[in-house]
Amino acid sequence: MKKNIILLLTILIAGATSCQSGKKKENVTMENQKGTMLKIETTMGDITVKLYDETPLHRDNFIKLAKNGTYDGTLFHRVIKDFMIQAGDPDSKNAPKGKMLGSGDVGYTVPAEFVYPQYFHKRGVLSAARQGDEVNPEKASSGCQFYIVTGKVYNDSTLVAMEQSQNQNKLNTIFNGLAQKHMKEIYKMRKENDEEGLYNLQDKLLAEAEAEAAKQPDFQFTKEQIEAYTTVGGTPHLDNGYTVFGEVVEGMDVVDAIQQVKTDRADRPEDDVRIKKVTIL
Repeated sequence: MKKNIILLLTILIAGATSCQSGKKKENVTMENQKGTMLKIETTMGDITVKLYDETPLHRDNFIKLAKNGTYDGTLFHRVIKDFMIQAGDPDSKNAPKGKMLGSGDVGYTVPAEFVYPQYFHKRGVLSAARQGDEVNPEKASSGCQFYIVTGKVYNDSTLVAMEQSQNQNKLNTIFNGLAQKHMKEIYKMRKENDEEGLYNLQDKLLAEAEAEAAKQPDFQFTKEQIEAYTTVGGTPHLDNGYTVFGEVVEGMDVVDAIQQVKTDRADRPEDDVRIKKVTIL
């Protein structure tokens, strides 16, 4: 950890698949559906998805929105090749060309339902978009926006590097949390140019952070994750940060076709790719 880390006052990390959504929470009525299958009809073909029973709030919310037509006419408004295709913004239905999209919502969020590591961001999974951690520390999902992972294939050494990065980030997060509790003291020492005091405090907090981090198990990918990420691919850096609540069972060729379309600088397809209808099978 660098000597000047304690002098950093804020660290902002933008959500990789963030969206703007209302903060009001709604209790979603649960339906006793098992292995729910839905068909997403698009202007480029049909995609059949299965919703997981282990994420009932997201499952039932998606079913509710499908039934009431919320998704009918919406666009795949954010498409990034070898990453994901995102849809579900109600404001996209009649959006003129060039309009920035991604801030539309249905007035509520859905509590995070991480079933990790059983469900992770392998190619073809259906996940919920959300606002970034800085304004959404509970990682609550958007009430309507979702994405389908395309991702890319990784080699073993890259996954090992990701594990090491995750464990270093754990230490940094703990350290920054401890530093926040001493901000008045830090400001005072900075004002007085008390470098020795700053370094002494930093060493003290670093020792506390390392002791706390040692109590927590190191991050490691499971055998299933390694197998998936080194064969079919995915987006491992999103794991355990966004709710995975389903997967494509038919129509990945359509997903791949969508991810290949030409997009503008905001990642919106230049020619609209629209959801015509979502139906329960």
